[in-house]
Amino acid sequence: MTNKIDFRPVILAGGSGTRFWPRSRRARAKQVLALDGERSMLQQTVERLSPIAGPEQVWVITNELLAGEIEAQLPGVPRGQIVEEPVARNTAPACGLAAFLVEKSNPDAVIGVFPSDHVIGDEPRFLKVIERGITLAASGDVMVVLGIEPTRAETGYGYIETGDDGPRDGVHVKRFTEKPSRNRAEEFVGAGNYYWNSGMFLWSARTLANAVREHLPETAPLLEEIAAAFGTPEFDAVFAKLYPRCENISVDYAILEPRSAKGEHNSRLFCLPAEFGWNDLGSWESLYEYQVETRLRGDGDGNVSEALGVMTLDSGDNYIYSPKKFVALVGVQDLVIVETEDALLVAHRKHSQDVGKIVKDLAASGREELI
Repeated sequence: MTNKIDFRPVILAGGSGTRFWPRSRRARAKQVLALDGERSMLQQTVERLSPIAGPEQVWVITNELLAGEIEAQLPGVPRGQIVEEPVARNTAPACGLAAFLVEKSNPDAVIGVFPSDHVIGDEPRFLKVIERGITLAASGDVMVVLGIEPTRAETGYGYIETGDDGPRDGVHVKRFTEKPSRNRAEEFVGAGNYYWNSGMFLWSARTLANAVREHLPETAPLLEEIAAAFGTPEFDAVFAKLYPRCENISVDYAILEPRSAKGEHNSRLFCLPAEFGWNDLGSWESLYEYQVETRLRGDGDGNVSEALGVMTLDSGDNYIYSPKKFVALVGVQDLVIVETEDALLVAHRKHSQDVGKIVKDLAASGREELI
């Protein structure tokens, strides 16, 4: 059935769709390197979708630092569909721009949003879920979010409260809550009807574009004007002028939360539970967990290290990144320690998502050289 539906994957790669990485991590991200194989995570993202979408259907939203490397890694993707944000404006403007661009040629096309830093365990099962989601998203003014059964009270993810059963093995969404407090996250996990928002969405170009018009009325005209200039000699200048004026907000806050507020049976917002093995490597905590689970670098005490050398004493469950220095740990647990050329990060693993708050404070204080 999905063969008759125009499906356009939109990959968020190293731009608005990723969380903060310290400078050495950003250097690795610039190369879009794999953490679990010879093929980059970006290439793996595109390849796992290839049975249902060829490279000519793929759009990539990124930044100017990564565009050249992405073009080299994805030679089948048209260069014009590798869109370089002049500034980062989070996922709502990025996804919205993709919707307005695709809407120009086919408003009924289904857009799938996929961050490039996700690990998928069972790819055949993943494709089956995506195909069901495409069919559901093509059925009308419908939004589909892939939900992951939570394994911990994670405060860095959005949570989806689900209700009655819906079509195509989906469930109605009662409420969408982005990044709750730890107490609320613990309540959600204990309730049994909440899922993590995976950050993977499916909707028609028309549905998303109209949602941006409804919920971001000041940003929508800017994105429409940028999209109208696409393919013309004026595009780069229009993009650079207007995009910084777009609201800096995630699609979760801007679209999903207000959409879910319309009510379980009025929002046309559905969750597809996704049991295909998933990990989001956009934070130090998730990267640590992934490397422990796959036994890439963990020792017998749960320490994961990428360092010139490490010695531990009565220490466990720590993540260490220090490629140019020897690190000794004595009597510490559950830390993230990241040493770069110009900064040192020390954080509790359970609070690694809060590193973004430091980034905002650095930006507010004018310390741009550190971010």
